[in-house]
Amino acid sequence: MKSGIKRIHFLDELRGFAILCMVVHHAFYDIGFVLGYDFGYKIFNFLCIFQPLFWAAFIITSGICSRLSKNTVRRGLIVLAGGLAVTLVTAVIMPAIGITGAEIYFGILSCLGCCMIITGLLMPAVEKINAKGGMAVCAVVFFFTYSVSDKSLLFGLIKLPDFLYSSNIFAPLGFYGESFFSADYFPLIPWLFMFLFGAFLGGYAKKGMFPAALYKSRSKFLQKIGKNSFWIYLLHQPALYAIMYIISFIKLIFA
Repeated sequence: MKSGIKRIHFLDELRGFAILCMVVHHAFYDIGFVLGYDFGYKIFNFLCIFQPLFWAAFIITSGICSRLSKNTVRRGLIVLAGGLAVTLVTAVIMPAIGITGAEIYFGILSCLGCCMIITGLLMPAVEKINAKGGMAVCAVVFFFTYSVSDKSLLFGLIKLPDFLYSSNIFAPLGFYGESFFSADYFPLIPWLFMFLFGAFLGGYAKKGMFPAALYKSRSKFLQKIGKNSFWIYLLHQPALYAIMYIISFIKLIFA
């Protein structure tokens, strides 16, 4: 964080809670994918109802923190490198050893990394724009473009031309062909606008204008997780896979 800015513990706690929700959600998918238990898929699909809520919490919090960081672009490059490492492991190394169906192209880390870089480069303009106006525009554009991956705008009211989805080249933007698959996918459209919403909101945090209650410490555990969310997200799937495959091996021994 920039010097002289009081830490907002609630942001660490909210980010910690969001990343825990993501880990639990992915764990149920792995129970179905690795162990073959149908209840894992069923619980995973049920939790998808709530998934956008912790996506939003995580991305908006990251956007807020972009206004508090000493070097948002540098942080973005680090996070983007983490996202590329996830793609390398899931799309190259894992298939090479016979594990397929878990490939990740442009997952949450890649998306956040790009959002940080773009926001960092635009920061001089962001700081000049009225925060309320910026938040309003970003919210409207986010909802307007939310269904881009479904070939439409305004949740299906406006259909987009098929040629935009003729290849996977523009998958990072939200336009991809029928052959595209990613186990974790966060295109820049619409999520960049949610990140920017957080960046404009972060202007109030930078000025110390958040409610006093948000500066209070309530859960050291969630704060610890929130402060290390990058590493937890980067390493949680390998750890979950390792646990699931160990359980699977034990099952074979005692079968």
